[in-house]
Amino acid sequence: MREAMDLQASHKTGTPKRPAGIRLGIVRGISYGMFGEPDSFVPESRKLGGALVRVYVYWGQVEPEPGRFDWTVVDALLDQLDPAAETWVTVCSSSPWATRQPTGFLPSSPAKNLDQYGRFVRELVNRCQGRVEYWQCNNEPSNTGLLWAGTAAEYVEQLTVFHQAVRAGDPAAAVVLGGCGYDVLASEDDSAAREFFDHVLDHGQDAFDLFSVHLYGDPHAIPDQVAQVRAMMRRHGYERPVVAGEYNGPTLFEFPEAQQALEQTMMAAFATDSADTHSAAACEEEAAEPPDRRTMRALYAQAPQLPPQLQMFLEDCPPELAAKRDRINQRQIVTRNILALAEGLTRTACWNLAPEIPDYSDRFNLMGFLFGKLALMDYEGRQLTRHRPAAHTFALLADHLHGATAVHRLDAGHGHDGQPVFAFEVQREGHDPVHVLWTGGHVFTGEDQPPTPVHWPWPHPTAHAVDAYGARQRIECDGTTAHLTLSVTPLFVSTTPHS
Repeated sequence: MREAMDLQASHKTGTPKRPAGIRLGIVRGISYGMFGEPDSFVPESRKLGGALVRVYVYWGQVEPEPGRFDWTVVDALLDQLDPAAETWVTVCSSSPWATRQPTGFLPSSPAKNLDQYGRFVRELVNRCQGRVEYWQCNNEPSNTGLLWAGTAAEYVEQLTVFHQAVRAGDPAAAVVLGGCGYDVLASEDDSAAREFFDHVLDHGQDAFDLFSVHLYGDPHAIPDQVAQVRAMMRRHGYERPVVAGEYNGPTLFEFPEAQQALEQTMMAAFATDSADTHSAAACEEEAAEPPDRRTMRALYAQAPQLPPQLQMFLEDCPPELAAKRDRINQRQIVTRNILALAEGLTRTACWNLAPEIPDYSDRFNLMGFLFGKLALMDYEGRQLTRHRPAAHTFALLADHLHGATAVHRLDAGHGHDGQPVFAFEVQREGHDPVHVLWTGGHVFTGEDQPPTPVHWPWPHPTAHAVDAYGARQRIECDGTTAHLTLSVTPLFVSTTPHS
């Protein structure tokens, strides 16, 4: 597979490590130590089987004033690193004093002085003393305005300085090109987001080692998404290994009914002709509230009338919808990883571990509505101890992928109902392979379709099956064939029972 290649020798300033084997990772979140004391998260990730941790660090956190460095967040990270896990640090150029758009958070923007920026990155890399394998320059820079307040040319300039600074401090570390997101992968060739990355790939080819893609949307589009980013690089005459800096689901991108209802609510929230039903004071109060919060307030006001595909993203939705969303989430933890790994990726990072502020809830926060339920864990008081259903599935997947060296797609054909059967073999060093199987079906209603009987080639004397929820499933084996039933819920088939 392409990801097994050595990082290209054209990088004259060092020889970064090649991503070997397969590692499942977890992203802590976007604001570690930003709104409270930096707490423990690496041990919690490791207990779930996360062999890679990804965390954000902001320029303003580390250098709050010119020349004065505060290592509180960085040292909190270093103090809990597990040498058995890899570390991926996303460095955001956000600063109240050093960047063109002053801010401590987002959007990141170009440095006023690139020499100052390079010095900051060198200090940061030196502080970490070779304990960080991957350094990423900002995140989703093509998402201009929201995450990057600059041009593609300015990003290339900063990426080049970033790459030089990382190489100087740790020649073995790899530099990651900021994540290629849904705005690029779901767009036409002439989109602004795609033009942004085309410019970066054309002019910044010597300034990065790994290309990070964010795998949201339909899981079964992942092979095409990976092919797209490889084709983008090949158009510029080269190719670098691809990693997945983020993935998870379900999201609204997968449900046209939910998207349409949300768009209608947003349009109504932006309207100003509410004077007929509100007092002048109420109208003035509504006008002062940002449109995204008005949208969320309107969604909750009409929650029972919303499509169930949209309701399930709301807090305190009906229990049966919450449980359905959890099951979809659990299925996709498996399918997204297996599909990505079968395309040759060896590093994936799940978005995300947990909320970053204990006991904080704001149901009218739009970003929380869109992505808040994707967290694997939650706080109990001040301790990060509560596992959501997807956390159990992540741990189950990590256990089955322990020692994995490659994932290959198998030819499985279709079931009796015409739905495709998806089948993959996980090769594991020192262990028999594991097969992962499921059938196609609608993301929301597919679990209601009848199971598909399958007679699966299995040249082993024993066979054990467990599904993505951790439940053991019936399977019979005669030494050449395993007899089982499949559904949209992925099934792990192995020669030994899962503990």
